[in-house]
Amino acid sequence: MRWKLAVMSTAFAVPAVALLGFGLTRDPGAIPSPLPGRLAPVFALAAVTSGAPTEEHPAPVPHVDSLNLASLRGDVVVVNFFASWCGACREEHASLARIASRYVGTDVHFAGILYNDAPAAALTWLGQPGQALPYPALADTGTRVAIDYGVYGIPETFFIGRDGRVAFKQVGAVTDALLVQEIESLRAVPVNASAKGAP
Repeated sequence: MRWKLAVMSTAFAVPAVALLGFGLTRDPGAIPSPLPGRLAPVFALAAVTSGAPTEEHPAPVPHVDSLNLASLRGDVVVVNFFASWCGACREEHASLARIASRYVGTDVHFAGILYNDAPAAALTWLGQPGQALPYPALADTGTRVAIDYGVYGIPETFFIGRDGRVAFKQVGAVTDALLVQEIESLRAVPVNASAKGAP
């Protein structure tokens, strides 16, 4: 009788221990995104700021009242969700400004989307010395676009290919190396080749 109890206990214990072991190897904060490989949700948002000249790109930045993602199809787009109150957003800020400055006037476009942040607070922060971005910061009233993108914590950055599909999502702060790597891999895809996957 005891051996039956031991066998049954083992039969239940082994899968439980295996499941626990698997769970301990997973990041509890990581929520997989369904977007990579799919068309990026389109948006048309009003600009809080058009951006401003930076140390790396001192030339004037074109004035932008709004941005429509659909109008950028055929180019590479980097969409960054951020807020002035977010520590990790401040950590990645210099990398975004530096790398975006390199691509001004090219086939690569950057867009910052405010996440649960007051436009006035964002303008105050971006207006401080050394904090300017050379691309527009957009207001996402009601966080509708953030919901469409499945944003659950910021910063989050989405890299969109010429075909309008999300190629990569970065959760947490980006670096110079990551930005350049993802952008250049998307730029290497010919326009015609990327358009084949478009509907």
